[in-house]
Amino acid sequence: MSITIGQAAPNFKLINTQKRITELEQLKGKNVLLLFFPFAFSGTCTKELCSVRDDIGSYNSLNAEVFGISIDSFFVLAKYKEDQKLNFELLSDFNKEVAPLYDSLYTDFILGTKGVTKRSAFLIDKDGIVRYSEILENASEVPNFGAIMKILNQLN
Repeated sequence: MSITIGQAAPNFKLINTQKRITELEQLKGKNVLLLFFPFAFSGTCTKELCSVRDDIGSYNSLNAEVFGISIDSFFVLAKYKEDQKLNFELLSDFNKEVAPLYDSLYTDFILGTKGVTKRSAFLIDKDGIVRYSEILENASEVPNFGAIMKILNQLN
């Protein structure tokens, strides 16, 4: 499924690192930034998520809640969040149900792995409408956070 700007974001329910369900529908009233990433503890993923960690005040001031999503188990994500001191929630798409809704799943990835989350970013406004969509085929690249912040500023 392809995500287009202006469409309603596909709803989902995923388990967070405290083993609680997070549902997108329940986040209406806030801007939401979804960051799909391939693997916890990998170099580019850590660089990306730590840059968001270091700038979380900017997201908070713009009424934005940030979520990292990968196919890692919630056990792995909890350890990763702790080790990296991430100050936003990580969600496990272990069953690979949500990434396909956002066209964010590699069929084939490195070293013969299959069904790995693509690095991508989706900004969803307080009404649940997609305002930014970026899906990166090259996993060593990171989303355009400058463009994301520009749109967040426009939404506020």
